[in-house]
Amino acid sequence: MTSVSAQDTDAVGDTGDLVTAEPARSDHGAPNAAIAPSRLRLAEVIRVGLGSLAARKLRSVLSALGIAIGIASLVSVLGLSDSSKSALLDQIGALGTNLLTVEAGSGFGAGDAALPGTAVATVGRVATVEATAAVYSVGVGVYRNDLVPEDRTGGISVFATDPGLMGTLNGSIAHGVFLTEATRAHPVAVVGAVAAERLGIRNLDTAVELYLGGRWVEVLGVLEPFALAADLDRAVLIGDRAAETYYDIELAPTVVYVRVDEDHIDATRDVLAGTIDPENPEEVEISRPSDLLEARSAAESSFTGLFLGLGAVALLVGGIGVANVMVIGVIERRGEIGLRRAIGATRAHIRRQFLTEALTLASLGGAVGVLMGVSVTYVYATTQGWRVIIPTVALAGGIAAAVAIGAVAGLYPAIRAAKVSPTEALRSD
Repeated sequence: MTSVSAQDTDAVGDTGDLVTAEPARSDHGAPNAAIAPSRLRLAEVIRVGLGSLAARKLRSVLSALGIAIGIASLVSVLGLSDSSKSALLDQIGALGTNLLTVEAGSGFGAGDAALPGTAVATVGRVATVEATAAVYSVGVGVYRNDLVPEDRTGGISVFATDPGLMGTLNGSIAHGVFLTEATRAHPVAVVGAVAAERLGIRNLDTAVELYLGGRWVEVLGVLEPFALAADLDRAVLIGDRAAETYYDIELAPTVVYVRVDEDHIDATRDVLAGTIDPENPEEVEISRPSDLLEARSAAESSFTGLFLGLGAVALLVGGIGVANVMVIGVIERRGEIGLRRAIGATRAHIRRQFLTEALTLASLGGAVGVLMGVSVTYVYATTQGWRVIIPTVALAGGIAAAVAIGAVAGLYPAIRAAKVSPTEALRSD
């Protein structure tokens, strides 16, 4: 019967390599065969690690859940941000970025802070202008019937306009039709989306009339919301010629909408004020509505950064949870560690076992987190009518971040477990 000295056992246990010292001899003086080094294959490392986690199911699930929440936060924030931005860019692309609005400003000249009546015709003569349309304020109230008190206007404005407004703003009709050359001189109206809601107009299946400025007018259509002219959503529009005939107003433009050649937007913007009012160009205010949408996109991007920071904090907390569970596991499993070391497991084997457990927890949490993030993005984007976009960096980065957190969180516990002395571990157990 052969025996191995304590010195030889420590050498094998610490290095896992073949011992080069003089081999032990039998009672008859014959040398024994060399002691084979202790080995732990990758498949065995995984099996041992998974077995340890399976033995502590609830603790493992809770640890992985922390990682999953952090990864889900990061993936969903990136996914929703890209989906929202894509929808906004689609909206801007559909509406066009070449729309300018012209209004009377508050300059320091001698003017009366109103656009001249010739503004539309003057702007139309600029070579780079593709289309123009104007709205004219009509100082009357609009009511669902003639029994509503005059002060109950509901914040609804009345504007006169011409049939070219829809084409200039790229608008669309929800119900009915818009003003035409044939109807612009008649007492008929088209209602903005918000105004229709406030007036209780849901459809035009039956004839609808409004009491506008002491006169009944028929509603021809209800508009879809104007993304680039929100003021018109809260307005009732009548024909410009009807406004002159029935409400005795002088057509002085309140707002002029101008479509410009895409390649000459800035140049056109620079000359419009002087073209419209050469005497007081400082009293003409020109803006680009699409700038507001782009500003909104920038604001959403800043919020995206904030939410990513919160997701990173959640991921860090999850990593700390994994590290805590692994440290507690080292303390609770000192007897197991001592026994494994005593029967030939090396320090490297112990390190690999505990590191494998940490990486497994983090990887499972990362995979679940990615699925959760994708699901949240899909559900929310679908309800908003957005295209669902999940950035590749969110998917790959989510898994990579989880594995990195697991490696960092499991490194210290693994090193600590490997340093446990077999004799002290068995004695303490």
